[in-house]
Amino acid sequence: MISTLQAWLLVGAGIFNIAIWPRFIVAITKDPRAWTGEAWHSSGTSFLWVHVVLVTAAVSVALVVLFIGISALRS
Repeated sequence: MISTLQAWLLVGAGIFNIAIWPRFIVAITKDPRAWTGEAWHSSGTSFLWVHVVLVTAAVSVALVVLFIGISALRS
């Protein structure tokens, strides 16, 4: 059983990660190392794609954590 405090910590962690990671990917897309030429008009480099995968995984885990926290608060 998850305590109320633990549930709120999960909710907070989920919200924090959902808020932070999309901002990080915006910064990555503005980095010149992410593109072979001009940003958005050339191919993405492995630098870009590795970070896209990492951010996708982090947001996915954050959504699961948030769901668990909300479910624990409702029960």
